[in-house]
Amino acid sequence: MKKLTYPLIAIVLVASAGCTNMTHQEQGTVTGGAIGAVVGGGIAAATGGNGWTGAAIGAVAGGVIGNIKGKEQD
Repeated sequence: MKKLTYPLIAIVLVASAGCTNMTHQEQGTVTGGAIGAVVGGGIAAATGGNGWTGAAIGAVAGGVIGNIKGKEQD
């Protein structure tokens, strides 16, 4: 797991730099998806489930919620 930590942090930092030209709705979708993936994966792993499945479900749910919230800001 430690081998993946630094590359993942680097990817997130580089990807976040590309968010400056996005609309509020697009930013909400990306942010919601990322947060949902982390939370979903963490909850699934903590409860004995499959972390990847939890991350996928969390990413979809977070992306939908982030999209809706971003649309309200425009």
